[in-house]
Amino acid sequence: MDYMLFLTTGMREAYIHGAPARTAVVLGVRAGRSVVAAAAIIMVSVFGGFIFSESAIIPAIGFALAIGVLLDAFVVRMFIVPSLMHLAGDWAWWLPKWLDRLIPNVDVEGASLERRHPHVAAELTGSDAGAIEPAAAGAG
Repeated sequence: MDYMLFLTTGMREAYIHGAPARTAVVLGVRAGRSVVAAAAIIMVSVFGGFIFSESAIIPAIGFALAIGVLLDAFVVRMFIVPSLMHLAGDWAWWLPKWLDRLIPNVDVEGASLERRHPHVAAELTGSDAGAIEPAAAGAG
């Protein structure tokens, strides 16, 4: 769940600040990938350490947990979910109006201030050396 929090908050922040939905997915993954990778590597290392236990069942559990975390973090969270969100485009952020009225608007990042996200401004102006062209990011 923490992996999704790191990735999707970056995506949502970029989307709220004016990035197109597909560009926001790229920016969110770019912002959260190092944290997710580091956390996954730490957890895989810890669970992998259980393999050296002298008990009969603990090495199997440690191996299964290490493989599970590895697949979840790198395949599901950093490949499948962003791919599906990219394919969904604006629909990934759609919320029914009746539900939007029920959910409180907690504006921690200050999205209501109507300012551009620094990464979005760099993406749209092309001032970043590794910038993705907005037309190419939206195609597909």
